[in-house]
Amino acid sequence: MTQSRTIRRPDDWHLHLRDGAMLAGVLPESARDFARAIVMPNLVPPVVTGTQAAAYRDRIIAALPEGADFTPLMTLYLTEETDPEDVARAHAEGLVTAVKLYPAGATTNSASGVSDFDKVRGVLDRMAEIGCPLCVHGEVVDPEIDIFDREAVFIDRVLDPIRRAVPGLKVVMEHITTSDGVDYVRSAEAGLGATITTHHLIITRNHILVGGIKPHYYCLPVAKRARHRDALVAAATSGDVRFFFGTDSAPHADPAKESACGCAGVFSATNTLSCLAEVFERAGALDRLEAFASLNGPAFYGLPPNEDRITLTRDAAPVAYPARIETGAGPVTLFDPGFDLHWRVER
Repeated sequence: MTQSRTIRRPDDWHLHLRDGAMLAGVLPESARDFARAIVMPNLVPPVVTGTQAAAYRDRIIAALPEGADFTPLMTLYLTEETDPEDVARAHAEGLVTAVKLYPAGATTNSASGVSDFDKVRGVLDRMAEIGCPLCVHGEVVDPEIDIFDREAVFIDRVLDPIRRAVPGLKVVMEHITTSDGVDYVRSAEAGLGATITTHHLIITRNHILVGGIKPHYYCLPVAKRARHRDALVAAATSGDVRFFFGTDSAPHADPAKESACGCAGVFSATNTLSCLAEVFERAGALDRLEAFASLNGPAFYGLPPNEDRITLTRDAAPVAYPARIETGAGPVTLFDPGFDLHWRVER
């Protein structure tokens, strides 16, 4: 029997669009389903000033398909040289929605990130004054720390001290992957939220490593044990307003993924809402899907929810998605959840 559920049009609170030919190739996949997206600034070179953010926004808008209704919400890449007043101006003008913190060397194109957190204290203080959120890639880069422990250590060593030092700062823990992250968000009374990705609700580290290395499941933060994945599912489907949806859809051309030193990133923009509906249905929580995908994120950022609606329909026959999409920068493999998808978006 066909089922359907109508929800407010979702937003993507963590998205990588890249630039140039890759931007042109992947942008339609997000603009099709999402009304707005927080766009990550880790280009090469990164988007570090308001002027650069305006130029990048214009390139995104120029690349939109004709008739698309999609608003990019721009971010600045925090460096140890970031000018607090430039951030304040860009935020006051409505150009910049948030600032992104990458520990130097933590992930793709993060070499320009922060090593000495004392050097960005002035920026963080100014952001707290003006209500500009800080989006955090939450991993330490200490080579002595196991990669599967880097999120938990980051909370203790970096994030909690920052929040204690700048108590008025709004913080988003991006793409949390552990029960430690879930517990830390739940411990906060205000000013702290977290995005959870589609793929981290589905895969574990076994998907990457068992039966041979699967490069298209490799991402940063890396997927963890099943108990951590289950904690993320419980958080996402709980209705707790502090958790909201960010795909972290991060395209790389297949040769860059399928190499001796493959790039980190999962591309999921095309089928992500079908995947998400399956996760919520299996958890018996379809009635909470709208909160996670469409309501909690706008509430955290102080924005109105979208008035437009989409309808998700479940059919007996699986939905057919392409294995990859073609872009001017090369083919990009689509996230494979490992099970049939029966929910489709009515457009």
